[in-house]
Amino acid sequence: MVSCIHSAVLNGLEVVATEVEVGFSRGIPGIVIVGLPDNAVKESRERLKLAIGHQNFDYPQATKIVVNLSPADLRKEGSALDLPMAVGIVKNRYRLSGAAFSELLFYGELSLEGELNPVRGVLNIALFARQHGWRGIVVPYENRTEAQFVSGIEVYPLKNLAEVIEMAEHPQRFVPARGLDARPAAEPADNDFSEIKGQYLAKRAMEIAAAGSHNVLMIGAPGSGKSMIARALPSILPEMSDDEVLETSLVYSAAGLLGAGGGLMRCRPFRSPHHTISDVGISGGGKYPVPGEISLAHNGVLFLDEIPYFKRSALEVLRQPLEDGQITVSRSLTSATFPARFMLVAAMNPSQDAAGFGAGGYGAASSQGRRYYSKLSRPLLDRIDLQLEVKKVKLEEITSSALAESSGAIRARVSRARDLQARRFSALKRKLFANGQMRNAEIRRFCPLDGEGERLLRRAVEKFDLSARGYFRVLKVARTVADLQGEERIAPPHVQEALQYRSLDLSRF
Repeated sequence: MVSCIHSAVLNGLEVVATEVEVGFSRGIPGIVIVGLPDNAVKESRERLKLAIGHQNFDYPQATKIVVNLSPADLRKEGSALDLPMAVGIVKNRYRLSGAAFSELLFYGELSLEGELNPVRGVLNIALFARQHGWRGIVVPYENRTEAQFVSGIEVYPLKNLAEVIEMAEHPQRFVPARGLDARPAAEPADNDFSEIKGQYLAKRAMEIAAAGSHNVLMIGAPGSGKSMIARALPSILPEMSDDEVLETSLVYSAAGLLGAGGGLMRCRPFRSPHHTISDVGISGGGKYPVPGEISLAHNGVLFLDEIPYFKRSALEVLRQPLEDGQITVSRSLTSATFPARFMLVAAMNPSQDAAGFGAGGYGAASSQGRRYYSKLSRPLLDRIDLQLEVKKVKLEEITSSALAESSGAIRARVSRARDLQARRFSALKRKLFANGQMRNAEIRRFCPLDGEGERLLRRAVEKFDLSARGYFRVLKVARTVADLQGEERIAPPHVQEALQYRSLDLSRF
């Protein structure tokens, strides 16, 4: 007798259906697992033996057990196949029958005592089950929250192997978990712009960045408020759409970062990795690719504080995702594509020479200053739409009792601008959420200039030596400035404001 239990495995964010076939045969007693299992799957042999015994099932000691993981040419990794293999062994040992064995997907890790431990990717697996017509899914109890957001299928969050077998034999005794609202109210942000004194230019730049999903670079002395401004940025970003909530949550589920009580990702992510991070930590990867920081920041913000201290190779990884909104990680065993549509916010201090400590004084193009900025290549800087200097806050502004404009007021303007963009892009085949995602064809269509605006931009290209990419990015920022003012046409003042964020002379720092 051969038992066939249905499960699935993750390959990046992609889910691949996997059939776990269990058969008994003559030969040396033990478990043989075939079908390209990795080490974690192979080690399950010892877990299965103890887990089945601790759950008061008779483990077939004097029998050779063969487990085939189909498709056999796809490498299987992780511990989530423990549960379907154990179910297959018990079903075969006791010759059990029941529709649940063939109509449900089984996904979970087993402890030595037969308890179900949480695993990553449950949300991805649950969506896969619904899309492919499965009746339901059996998952560890601690993964119940993310699985319950998928409506249209039965979700059985159970605690141990004994419960799983009883449910498969007597499904009428179990009630599937109730579905949860996939769009709960977002939690309030920790930082608010009302707490930031002064810095009117920086806050204006952040409003433009939020309205058009543009990238930002801030240069300023320590203590000028760069990090505080960056951390307040999520408080003025519009709420995520249903599609964005799902996209972001799938990334976090695949990375194992959706906790039992967390549910879906309700707020836009804010990722702030340390400058010692590796290339793989930024891009994602490993022997079996997992999402990196740029994918964990999908639909949110990636904040790189003290950006010159990051490895240049790690920074160069950002270039292609900033253009394409995704990254493909290829390894010898497999490849995976992860979404990576994020806002890059970078901050840096002036070099010591720029602060007046060097022999050349302020603005001297010394060797130390050149080394400090050498990490920031021209192609990377070209992809940063807004580049501004953040000056120290004056004492009278720090001690003032006047309240600054709140994040709620700024967020209202940002949301109105995003609504304009959504209506403008609604007829496009390619799905766009903001001006920052426009490509050259869309820029030419939606960012026309009058004669004066064109002459102004031409002079700026010559004066500031803008590249073709820089030219188009100025147009995108000008489009966002016009949207914030509710104007359909881009006027010369909009171009002027956009240009002031591209005219920063880094040699001064």
